[in-house]
Order: sequence, then C-alpha cells, then structure tokens
Amino acid sequence: MKKKRPIPHTYVIVFFIIIFSAILTWFVPGGEFDRETITLSDGTQKEVIIKDSFHYTDNEPQTWEIFSSFFEGFVDKSEIIVFILMIGGAFWIMNDSKAIDVGIFSFLKKTKRIEHIKFFKFIGIENIIITLIMLMFSVFGAVFGMSEETIAFVIIFVPLALSMGYDSIVGVNMCFVAAALGFAGALLNPFTIGIAQGLSGIPLFTGIEYRFFMWIVLNIVGIFYVLRYAKKIKKNPESSLVYEDDTKNWRSKDHIDPEHMKYYTPISAWVVYGIISVSLIIFSSLFYTTTLSIGNSSTTLPIIPILAGLFIILGPLVLRKSVHFFILNILLFTILFLIVGVMGYGWYVMEIATLFFVMGLASGIANNKSPNTITKLFLDGAKDIASAALIVGLAGGIIIVLQEGKIIDTILHSVSQSMKTMGKVGSIGVMYLIQTFINIIIPSGSAKAALTMPIMAPFSDLIGISRQATVVAFQLGDGFTNMITPTSGVLIGVLGVAKIPYEKWVKWITPFMIILVILGFLLLIPTVLMDLNGF
Repeated sequence: MKKKRPIPHTYVIVFFIIIFSAILTWFVPGGEFDRETITLSDGTQKEVIIKDSFHYTDNEPQTWEIFSSFFEGFVDKSEIIVFILMIGGAFWIMNDSKAIDVGIFSFLKKTKRIEHIKFFKFIGIENIIITLIMLMFSVFGAVFGMSEETIAFVIIFVPLALSMGYDSIVGVNMCFVAAALGFAGALLNPFTIGIAQGLSGIPLFTGIEYRFFMWIVLNIVGIFYVLRYAKKIKKNPESSLVYEDDTKNWRSKDHIDPEHMKYYTPISAWVVYGIISVSLIIFSSLFYTTTLSIGNSSTTLPIIPILAGLFIILGPLVLRKSVHFFILNILLFTILFLIVGVMGYGWYVMEIATLFFVMGLASGIANNKSPNTITKLFLDGAKDIASAALIVGLAGGIIIVLQEGKIIDTILHSVSQSMKTMGKVGSIGVMYLIQTFINIIIPSGSAKAALTMPIMAPFSDLIGISRQATVVAFQLGDGFTNMITPTSGVLIGVLGVAKIPYEKWVKWITPFMIILVILGFLLLIPTVLMDLNGF
C-alpha cells in the first residue's frame, strides 16, 4: 500500500510562498509610482499615487532577504502579534474559572426550552443561533470594518460550535467569515469605502442603496453555505476536515460538568466589582458623552454612564448566583466597551488588547487566584497561542520581500494597462480581478485604496465607467480574499487561535471562495449597465 504523503505544515507553505515571491523579484522588472500626501475630507492624511507617474527602476532581486524577512515581518506585524499573545493569556485566565463553559451550558440549556415551539422546531434553533450571530458580526464588518477584533471572539465561538455538535470551522465562520462578508459588502466602513470614495472625489457613503442590496445577497449566500455545511457536520462529525484536530486541541481538554459543579462567590469577586464600579464612575465623569460615528453620520450619547449604571445594577444580581456568572458579566461589558471604543474613540489593537488584558486580570482576581497563579495562567495562555503569533510574523515576510524587491507597483501598472481595449463589463471585471489579486499580496483595505484608487478612478472616466462602480470593484475585490490569503495577519491569527491548519482551511474555503468571486462579478454588472442611485 502506497504511503500517504503528509500535508505540508502551515509554516512550510508560507515559507515556500516567500521563496516564490523572492524568485519573482529576479524576473519582474522593478518599478515605482511617485506619491504625494493629501488631506481627505475628514482631516486625515493619506499617501496616494500621482497619476501617470510610473517609471521603471533597477531590479532589486531578493536572496538572503528571504531569511531576514521573518524578522522584518515580525516588526511589521508586531501589533497583531502582541495582540494575539495578550488575548491568549487573558482568555486562559478566564477559562481557568470555567466561566465560559458555564455560560455555554446555560445558553444551550435555555435554547432547549424553546425547541418544542413549532416555528423554532421547523427552522431549527441552532440554525437561528448561527444566523443571528453571523448577521451581528456581518453588521460589525459592514459598519466599522471589524477585522482584527474577531481574533478575540474565536476563543468563544469555537467552543460554542463544538458544544452544539459542529466543528471549529463553523466556530470561525460564525465570527471571522461573517465579519469578512460584511467587510466585502461594506455599507459605511470608513477604512475601505470612506477612503476609496474620498480618494475618488465621490461624496462619502453615496450609493449605499445598492451596497445594501449587495450586503443582503452576500449574507444570504454566505449564511446558507455555512448552515448547509453545519448540517453535514451535525449529521456526521467525523466528516469534518478538522475532526482529529478538534479532538486533540479542544475536545480532549478537561471540561467541567456544569450541572454538578460547585457554584460560589468569594469575597475577592465583590472587591473586583467595587473597584470596577468606582473606575466606571470616574470614567463616566471624565467622558460623560461619547460621539459614536457610523459611516458619515454620528450621534452623541452618554453611553459610558449608561453602561456604568447597567454594570453596577447587574453586578450584585450575578454575584448572588456565582463568580462564574460575574466573570461572564465582565466579558459582556468588555465586548460592549470594545464596540464603544472602536466607534467612539477610534480604538485599534493596542487599546483592544489592553481592554482584554484588564478583563483577564479582573477574572483571575475575582476567582480568588494569587498573583503568581494569575501570572502562570497568563504565560500558559501566551505559550499555547504562540504558534499563531509566530505564523503572523512569518506571513508578514511575504509582503516585505515583495516591497523590498520593488515589484508591487510594476505588477499593478502592468495589469491596469490590460483594460484599455475592453468594454464596460470587461473593464469592470478586470478592475475587480486586479483588486482581488492585489488583495492577496496587500490585504490592508486602506493601504490598497491609497495604492489603487488614484489610478483606477481617473482611468474609469476615460472608459466611461462611473467612479462609484470602480469603488464597488475595489470593495468586493478587497473583501473576499481576506478569507484565504496567507499574507493576512488576521486570517493567520484566527486560524492559529482556532488551531485549524492553514492547508485544511484552504481546502474548505476554496469552493466557497469561487462562489463568492463569481457572485461578486455578477453584482458588478448592474453598476455599469443600470442607472443606479449614486452611480
């Protein structure tokens, strides 16, 4: 019997991509666009390409740099790497209390109580749960560009999916893929739509009616695909590509029996409640009102005092039940303050990591753990998730090699020239393919907008395509491949936290990706053939 050839490790795959990128720098001519810094309508500054400024430069073939790119990738992706380590350590402290196990058990127990209702029985209560969670994260992706934040939620939704009889892939779909679908069908995302329209000279967030239609279509297709897969895994768990991985990494871990566990509330939990309450009162006086920005509109509310009041009221109620529910309450308000921070104060990975770090410390103290024990738990968590952080740094090396080889601009210039002899549908399709391809090597939406829109927008005028259609081509091309490209630190981080091998994820996501790419092209056709509002 022929021995089965082992699948290459994720690290091996990414390293070979780095080597391939280095080989390209020997054959693709070097080239650069001249750039200038402009001020957008919101006051922020962006570096953009000067039209018709492309010029060839001397080749800079990469050799030994394939090894130093690992170090430089770490430096370039340091924020996400530290974010992953801090999230891993914080949740390890929280997981030690078994609060998440208790929360999942309580949640599933309550859903069982309504399963007998005809409506829920017909549709399936678990289908409703998956759908609602995915819609929530899709809204987050569409409105404020949720991306890096999903890494933290993977630790919650993978155990939930496994408890419901599914696998870790379903758990990742519930948050990461859902947010990516929202990101692709962006409604008010300031990091993609806002920048792309600003650079194109289009009134911000116009054309939202058709983008809302696209968002609905993408979510219907995406959620149906995930539910169909979930049904298959529910029926036969061993058919999952990651069945053995889940058994080793998740199912084999010690889990408590919530029905027979001891519920208690130590004095330390009340102390933590008091400290957090006082802190929130102080913050409420300092930040009495918060301006929450949603797209191009904003509203000012006393949101921090409201959340502080809710925490102070709910605290004693959950503390009377047990420390487990109090820790879950801390998790809930951590998520709520995360949303306020992102929408109201422009938080990014540093602030979010700090928030979750405080959540972990509060959980450990509330659970009456000593400083040494909390430290050990944090280090254990960081150790457990270190492989995810390492692969983010390695994947970042791909971008470093391409940038140092000076071939990204050459590739962009070459493919943009191919559109000059095509009709409207052909041209918008090529724009879409260009954006999709570039997103594989430059997964940052804002960076890609600054790179491509100064070229694509004026070019669309020459071939009779509206600039709004060009923005839609950018938005769809920017969204889908974030779910498969190894250059995305967020994807690699998500898979590392979920402990899903990259090669197995690619095998699962590829058919879905083909469907989405084709669907994206079909959604682009009306933008050049129909008279749409804002186009």
